[in-house]
Amino acid sequence: MSISFRTARLEDLPAVVAMIADDSIAAARTGAYGPEHRAAFEAIAADPNNELVVAERDGEVVGTMQLTYIPGISRRGALRLQIEAVRITAALRGRGLGRQMIEWAVERGRERGCAMVQLTTDKRREDAHRFYDSLGFAASHEGYKLILG
Repeated sequence: MSISFRTARLEDLPAVVAMIADDSIAAARTGAYGPEHRAAFEAIAADPNNELVVAERDGEVVGTMQLTYIPGISRRGALRLQIEAVRITAALRGRGLGRQMIEWAVERGRERGCAMVQLTTDKRREDAHRFYDSLGFAASHEGYKLILG
């Protein structure tokens, strides 16, 4: 499958939000496309340590992910790549696009000098756990969240 990757543009945002909200786990917390998504997009676009990336096939946005580069004191000041909101349009799931996306993101992290790639996935996403395991990721930590609003 011939896929290209690029930084998301504002006109991609409705498709990005739709992909992120296209399952029962994420739908309620993502909501329908609205002004809050545009504000978040603008903040991401203005921050050199964040990238909203889309995967494109034949001019159509078919995947998305957010990449965040996190400088840190631990691990001898290592830069980390955090991958979030990895989504693929339903019609193309299971055809290798997710693997291409993550491999591209890992290479992007190497190019930026990252020493580590990390991500989180909902505990209920067992297919995602198997997928990340198959890519060499290790379930090394337990994550916690505190919702503030």
